[in-house]
Parts: sequence; structure tokens; C-alpha cells
Amino acid sequence: QVQLVESGGGLVQAGGSLRLSCAASGSISSINAMAWYRQAPGKQRELVARITSGGSTDYADSVKGRFTISRDNAKNTVFLQMNSLKPEDTAVYYCNVRGLVLGAGVLRPFVDWGQGTQVTVSS
Repeated sequence: QVQLVESGGGLVQAGGSLRLSCAASGSISSINAMAWYRQAPGKQRELVARITSGGSTDYADSVKGRFTISRDNAKNTVFLQMNSLKPEDTAVYYCNVRGLVLGAGVLRPFVDWGQGTQVTVSS
């Protein structure tokens, strides 16, 4: 079983910064991709940033130049550095991890989600 623990959310003024982290644990054989999604009230969940095992990254147009995704492979941890925050960044942020786990004597793919962490940016 894979467990994801998120941290780093909070309340910040517009123009401020926050750094989110997500640590994965369990019988993980490999991680292929890690990503951050967010969901605001009344809106659909959207992809914010993604990083693959090869190190390539993708960002939503709304956060390019302001957010940076990175990972610590040794600790199975992904980070999201958020700078120049805007009120429209207010949402619950969810970590997503995709890879392979060992269970019942067999490797199988998995996709797991963190519990979510609230980010609130005031005007």
C-alpha cells in the first residue's frame, strides 16, 4: 500500500510564496511521474505541474514562470515552489503519484492521491 503525506499549505498574502511537499512511502518499486493538481470550490480539478522520471516538466499556463516542481528521488518526495501567488491560486492542492508497487508477490501499477492541503491567497 502506498501512503502520501502532504504539507506546506497555509494562508499567504498576494505576492507571497509557499512551498508544498508530498512524501510517498510503502512498497514502491519505482515512481514514473509525480504531479500537483488543484481544485477550487465549484470548479473541476486541474493539473498544475507534473514531473516525470526522466526529469521533464509540464506546467499549466496560469502558473508558468511562477511555480516550480522538483523531486528528491532518494526520499520519494515531490515539491511545488509557489512564488508571486495570486488570489486565483486559492484551492486545495493534491499530490498525485504514479508508479509500480510490489504486492501479493507481483508488481502492479498504481496511482495514488494525497489528502489535499489548503492554499489560501488573500487580496
